Amino acid sequence: MTALQERLGQWRARIAPGAGGFWTWWQRALLSCLPASWRTLLGYSDARVVLAAAGDQIAMGIVQAGQFQFLKTLPAALTPAELESALPARWLRLPRFALLPAASVLCKPLRLPAAAEARMQDVLGFEIDRQTPFTAAQAYHDVRLLQRRGDGQLDVELVVAPRPLVENVLAREAWSGQLDGVDAATAAGEPLGVNLLPPALRRQRHDPMRRLDRILLLGSVVMLVLAGWQILDNRRQAAAQLSAQVEAAAQRARAVAAQRQQLQDLVDGQAFFTQQRTAQPRATELINELSKRLGDDTSLEKLSIEAGRMQLIGMSSSASSLVSTLEGSPLWKTPSLTGVLQTGARSGQERFTLIAELRGGNQEAANGAASGSP
Repeated sequence: MTALQERLGQWRARIAPGAGGFWTWWQRALLSCLPASWRTLLGYSDARVVLAAAGDQIAMGIVQAGQFQFLKTLPAALTPAELESALPARWLRLPRFALLPAASVLCKPLRLPAAAEARMQDVLGFEIDRQTPFTAAQAYHDVRLLQRRGDGQLDVELVVAPRPLVENVLAREAWSGQLDGVDAATAAGEPLGVNLLPPALRRQRHDPMRRLDRILLLGSVVMLVLAGWQILDNRRQAAAQLSAQVEAAAQRARAVAAQRQQLQDLVDGQAFFTQQRTAQPRATELINELSKRLGDDTSLEKLSIEAGRMQLIGMSSSASSLVSTLEGSPLWKTPSLTGVLQTGARSGQERFTLIAELRGGNQEAANGAASGSP
């Protein structure tokens, strides 16, 4: 049994103890689709060379598809090289088993739970003292599965052979270091299909799947690393594209915000100037009102409007009466003279300086200013 078969057996026992029959049927159906050479390469073929010692001769046969076929008889004194040359080329890679007579082994039928299928040989190794007249140190043993019962139990057979008998077989020069196992014959002379030889004493064979397993494992790791690197690179590219899109959107947003702020500044400035115009009368209204109130004996040299205040500088024959003349206007309030009145030497008129607080513009003036704004 190869390492691959042992792993599959453990998985089968752990995952689906109650589905062993289906697994066996499915496995056999799948393997039947493969050529015999492939099944042998994968370790699932039961083909093997059988060598049975009988006196001074060795009977050589082949077991294939559960059928035993006798091939030839060889002398017992042949060397391992002669054994190699006696085998056909297509059978050189097959496992080689020594065949013990049926009377030299003890077969004990037992019943085990299905959970013990993966480790039947280890489990029954502790039962040799109770089930056979040998101890575990006195015999080699193996277990073969007879059937899986519907109640979740297994019918198995414990096969035990005395150690001296197996060691005498191994001592033959013809197959020294050439055996992959030791089998036993049934009463009809057919091999039982067990291996009484411990793994430490079996021929060290190169597992053809080991190198393939390593290559597949290395390839899987490389592909996994490449896939992870590709995913990381895709994420980096997506992040870079997203960052560029965000930056472009941010630039557009900043441009829109700047334009909006500029427009807001223009609106605020327009509103400020409109408010300033509506907060005081127009200059034409002030001049018109002054022309109505001031007499012909009064002349203006300067008219100044600043910060809601009107200032008049001029000459008048009756400057002291200008305050009463200008009071009561809807355009200004609290007119008053400032400074000292000065009388001109030639004209006899008085120079005056008069200031007044301007009133807020009327609604008509405000509407006119608003309609005239750009």
